[in-house]
Formats: sequence, structure tokens, C-alpha cells
Amino acid sequence: MAKKSVATLQTGSKRLSKAIKMVKSEKTGAYTFVESIMAPDQVNDWLNKK
Repeated sequence: MAKKSVATLQTGSKRLSKAIKMVKSEKTGAYTFVESIMAPDQVNDWLNKK
């Protein structure tokens, strides 16, 4: 994993974060981006798991 990015989003009364993780494919060696929108307290767990 080469880079991590987190942006904060606010929609109404909910506070959300958009996390983008760069993941290297084991098959081809190319990098792909995986995005997810979640609560801010779940971001670190999501970024740390493979």
C-alpha cells in the first residue's frame, strides 16, 4: 500500500469520511484505488486491514 487519503464529508446531521486506499494487485503488480465512505471512527481500522 503506497498512499492513504481521507476526506471529511458532512451531510445533514451525519459526519462521514471518504477514505481512499491504494492497493497493489498481487496478480499483475498494478495499483488500484479502493474508495469507501464511512464514519470517522472506522477509517483507521479500514485502512489498516488488507
